[in-house]
Amino acid sequence: MCSRSSSSSSSRGSSIVVAEEVEVVVVVVVVVVVVVIVVVVVVVVVVVVVVVVVVVVVVVVVVVVVVVVVVVVVVVVVVVVVVLVVVVVVEVGVVVVVVAEVVEVVVVLLLLVVVVVVEEVVVVVVVVVVVVVVVVVVVVVVVVVVVVVVVVVEVVVVEVETAATTTTTAAVVVAVIEVLIVVCYVIS
Repeated sequence: MCSRSSSSSSSRGSSIVVAEEVEVVVVVVVVVVVVVIVVVVVVVVVVVVVVVVVVVVVVVVVVVVVVVVVVVVVVVVVVVVVVLVVVVVVEVGVVVVVVAEVVEVVVVLLLLVVVVVVEEVVVVVVVVVVVVVVVVVVVVVVVVVVVVVVVVVEVVVVEVETAATTTTTAAVVVAVIEVLIVVCYVIS
């Protein structure tokens, strides 16, 4: 009788020690996961801010270029109209040639504006695509890290589960669920 009660009390004592060790491991894993997620989120935010600044600068440059080109077009058209009026006064036969030249100049300038705007839009699209790719890669890395950490925690729980009591197992399961809740909350 005495030997049975002493062995059962020693197994309870070892179960309590194992349960405390499992709780420490779970806390450490939770802290590591949270730190990794915070670092990744900070990196993503910095990348997004940098990209937004670059895109804003590109858009400002595009607007400035377009305004300059439009001003040049307007000035050229005004000059050409003045010349045309002078030519009409001087000689009617040259009017057709001058009108053709004006149309050609205006078309070339408008094509130049279109080319410049298209080039800048392409640059902005490329920047946005790069940002999206970086964000997707970062999210995938975070998910992989979280999955690896959760798998490691589950392996530790399974190993400890064999030596622990039902109460310890329930505490470990609750701790793992808390880790998953924290991870899902941070990711969302």
